[in-house]
Amino acid sequence: MLIRFLIYGALGCLIEVLWTGLGSLRSRDFKLGGNTSLWMFFIYGMVIFLEPIFVLIAPLNFIIRGLTYAAFIYAGEFVTGLALQRAGVCPWDYSHTKYHVRGIIRADYLPCWIALGLFYEWVYFALR
Repeated sequence: MLIRFLIYGALGCLIEVLWTGLGSLRSRDFKLGGNTSLWMFFIYGMVIFLEPIFVLIAPLNFIIRGLTYAAFIYAGEFVTGLALQRAGVCPWDYSHTKYHVRGIIRADYLPCWIALGLFYEWVYFALR
C-alpha cells in the first residue's frame, strides 16, 4: 500500500509539473518551467483511498467512472484546499478564474479530473 501511495504521489507531481510547464506557453514563456508543491505529493498520494472505488465501479461505462472519479477528486481538492488555505499554505489559488469555488476548485477542470481519475484507475489495475 505504501508503494502505491508513493507511486500515485510521484505521478501526480510529475503530471502537475508537465501541466504547469505546458501552461506557460499561454504567456509565451518558452522556458516551459513547471512547478508543484510538496503538499501535492501527499494529496495525489491519497488516490490510495480511491482503490476500492476503482474495483467497485470497474464494470461501468468509462464516462460514469470518469465522472465518479472527478466527483471524488473535487471533494478531495476542496477539503484539502480549505485546510491548507486556513493554514495559510495552499499552493494553488483559482480566485482569478471564472468558474471557481472559493478559489479552491475550478469547474472548468472537469475534463482534466475525469482523465486523471481514469489514468489512476489504469495505473491501479496495471500494478495489480
